[in-house]
Amino acid sequence: MRHGVSGNRLGRKPAHRKAMVRNLATSLVDNGRIETTVARAKQLRMFIEPIVTLGKKGDLAARRTALSKLPNIKIVHKIFDEIAPKFKERPGGYTRIIKTGFRQGDNASMAIIEFVD
Repeated sequence: MRHGVSGNRLGRKPAHRKAMVRNLATSLVDNGRIETTVARAKQLRMFIEPIVTLGKKGDLAARRTALSKLPNIKIVHKIFDEIAPKFKERPGGYTRIIKTGFRQGDNASMAIIEFVD
């Protein structure tokens, strides 16, 4: 039974999956929107939204927790200083996933994930 088990393994070992989601999160924060598969976008949403919530808190403990999850200090500064203040009044749902069709090579369903304005 799958009680309480969330997320998708994405066909990767845990270390590779963790690195991939961190890289996707870094690209999303850096560029504001990225195009990826729907499964990866949903995993990324589960990873990035709690970090933005930490950014809304803004204290030192929240910064250290965010750095432990996303160890790129420039990206964490951008989350805390630019992205999180935009969502100060919003109780959640900081990203949107827009399905864009299918990839040419393997017919994987593609999506754009971006921060809500």
